[in-house]
Amino acid sequence: MKKIEAIIKPFKLDEVREALSALNITGITVTEVKGFGRQIGHTELYRGAEYVVDFLPKVKIELVVSEGLLDQAIETIINAARTGKIGDGKIFVTAVERVVRIRTGETNEAAI
Repeated sequence: MKKIEAIIKPFKLDEVREALSALNITGITVTEVKGFGRQIGHTELYRGAEYVVDFLPKVKIELVVSEGLLDQAIETIINAARTGKIGDGKIFVTAVERVVRIRTGETNEAAI
C-alpha cells in the first residue's frame, strides 16, 4: 500500500476528486494549506498599500491506495490538476506499513 499526498491549486480540487471517484477511490482527506515552492509568492495591492504574500493557498489531498492502483491514481491526479502554469503542485508517495479500520478492526487492503 502507498500513501499519496498531492499539493494542488484549490480551484482544481473538485476536478481531482471527481477523477479519483471515477477510479473508485472514495477515501480521501483534504486539508487547506499554505506554502510556496519555485512560485515563491507575489505582491498584492490592498487599499493603496502593497504587501507581499509569501505563502500561497493550496490544498493537500491524502489517500492510501493499493500498489496496483498507484500509477493510475498518480496519472489521474496529474491530468486533473495540471494547468501548465507555475504552482501546479507536487505529489509525494510513501509506503504504508499497516492500515486498521477502527470500526470493524479490518486491516491493510480490506481497510482501505
